[in-house]
Amino acid sequence: MERTKCLIIGSGPAGFTAAIYASRANLNPILYEGPQSGGQLIQTTVVENFPGYPQGVSGYDMMEDMRAQAQRFGADIRMGIVTKVDFSAAPYTVTVDETVQIQADTVIISTGASAKYLGLEDEKKYAGRGVSACATCDGFFFRKKTVAVVGGGDTACEEASYLATLCEKVYLIVRKNYLRASDIMQKRVLDNPKIEVLFEHNTLGLFGDPKLQGAHVVKRMGLPDEEKYDIAIDGFFLAIGHKPNSDVFKPWIKTDETGYIITDGPTPCTNVPGVFAAGDVADPHYRQAICAAASGCKAAIEAEHFLNR
Repeated sequence: MERTKCLIIGSGPAGFTAAIYASRANLNPILYEGPQSGGQLIQTTVVENFPGYPQGVSGYDMMEDMRAQAQRFGADIRMGIVTKVDFSAAPYTVTVDETVQIQADTVIISTGASAKYLGLEDEKKYAGRGVSACATCDGFFFRKKTVAVVGGGDTACEEASYLATLCEKVYLIVRKNYLRASDIMQKRVLDNPKIEVLFEHNTLGLFGDPKLQGAHVVKRMGLPDEEKYDIAIDGFFLAIGHKPNSDVFKPWIKTDETGYIITDGPTPCTNVPGVFAAGDVADPHYRQAICAAASGCKAAIEAEHFLNR
């Protein structure tokens, strides 16, 4: 069975940054990329808020740069999906693609989180052409335009409020006849003249050629007074939550009720000694590439310190 000092699971900004730092510390890390090399960021057309790219950069190109940098220092980057782990005793055993087993003295989990979507085929069609799951990442591209946000919780209200600072108009599409957000967030949305809340609404589809131009919506779906109509929008933002990719680790690693890995305060340390978490899988709040990269750095440094002890 192959053995490594440091095994990194996941390949977004957190995983690649951890690989850079672990390689430079002579830990000879092995990194498994998971189902999508580069993680969520490769779906982002242009990244303008990551330091060092004054003209912006495509998410794909930025992840390729990070990947190449990690390989330059000797990181062993492989394709594969971790399907089972055994963290009962060190060295820890990790199974890849249900067949390959690796023993690791330290493990860095950087598997990210997946945005929840409505399940409309149009969401895939307009990905990068009007559909986004991150207002902070992409809101800048919709300045002085009209957008819609789907959701009724704090995240949806926060994103609608943020977009209202940039956009001409924001629709907040809410399935229920009330907002689930905290009172202060509700007040902020309802008092904002740029935000129009569409209660008891569902999205049926999106339209536009080649970019998004509008949404087909229905009010009071399935009821006698059901009403279908279209709204003109340039952007469609999903704010119905994220699912951390942590299921395979749950028998051993503590998570919150949503599945985000719980770490020890500001550190990347989990409840299992020598196992660290970095990036969106342990971050329910910020979910930004720069934060993920920073946490990957911290995880690699902690792994080095753990091995030295």
